[in-house]
Amino acid sequence: MAGRGSRLRPHTLTVPKPLIPVAGQPIVHRLVKDIAGIVGEKIEEVAFILGDPAFFGDEVVASLTKLAEDLGAKASIYRQNEPLGTGHAIMCAKDSLSGPTVIAYADTLIQADFQLDPSADAVIWVKQVDAPEAFGVVKLNDKQEIVELVEKPQEFVSDQAVIGIYYFKEVADLKEELQHVLDNNIINGGEYQINDGILGMMAKGKVFKTGQVDQWMDCGNKKVTVETNQQVLKNEQAKGVNTIHSSVILKNSKIIEPCFIGENVKLVNSIVGPFASIGANSEIVFSVVNNSIIQHEVIIKNTVITNSMIGSKSEYNGLARDLSLGDYSKVDE
Repeated sequence: MAGRGSRLRPHTLTVPKPLIPVAGQPIVHRLVKDIAGIVGEKIEEVAFILGDPAFFGDEVVASLTKLAEDLGAKASIYRQNEPLGTGHAIMCAKDSLSGPTVIAYADTLIQADFQLDPSADAVIWVKQVDAPEAFGVVKLNDKQEIVELVEKPQEFVSDQAVIGIYYFKEVADLKEELQHVLDNNIINGGEYQINDGILGMMAKGKVFKTGQVDQWMDCGNKKVTVETNQQVLKNEQAKGVNTIHSSVILKNSKIIEPCFIGENVKLVNSIVGPFASIGANSEIVFSVVNNSIIQHEVIIKNTVITNSMIGSKSEYNGLARDLSLGDYSKVDE
């Protein structure tokens, strides 16, 4: 999670993308918990690869440490100070690369229910997609083993897209191959890539299988993050999870579920939902808000907001909008 999340600006100017809340929880918190549920085994350690300490500072480290400890695991913090690719990022955490391990990119969420194949040396999570030419995909043999990784194929290879979550029965095997990549300066797209390590493992006969996910939800930009918020709220509703805090104050207002409404939110003469996430200590007055992510301590008045993201400690009073407003903003129209 070392990147700066430039496609999600202005929301990532003050908060790292993996810590932006979706349906009330930071993206990376949801991801780690979902993976822990799929693996179904005790998690001993969660290693986080972060970027510049000036951006990923003490508050971020504290949040991630608590996330790991709540799972009964040790938290390890590593730094990738230069954007040199996924393979390089993983090797920044080389001291933690031993034993059975899941590696994941922290800007994606999944829903899945399957058992890891014990005959496989590694599993690459995939999702069937309609336009495989826009993704990296896996090529399978007649044993349904992965034999090749193909980036954005112009001719059909498969419709199984790699989503950026991997399981290794012994991650030291990947470590060895990635060390070879670094030592021999093997670069693709200007960076050191995890795929070159994986291909090295395949060349030595390691068996890779696929793990199919039911849902793959991206948080790469504002539009897809709002869509992911909508899907997560649907999932929470289907599980019967209560996502409306008991301290919410309603004055002549209505909540249309599914929604996430945080602690001490005040709704006055307003309609909120469906698919709205409202952070703690926010106030919505004479407004309609749906299909949007509103962070904490936000004041919204006299407007209709949809398909929007509004950052923490912001104020908006004005016309109906499809908004992307960063933290600490104030608009009065």
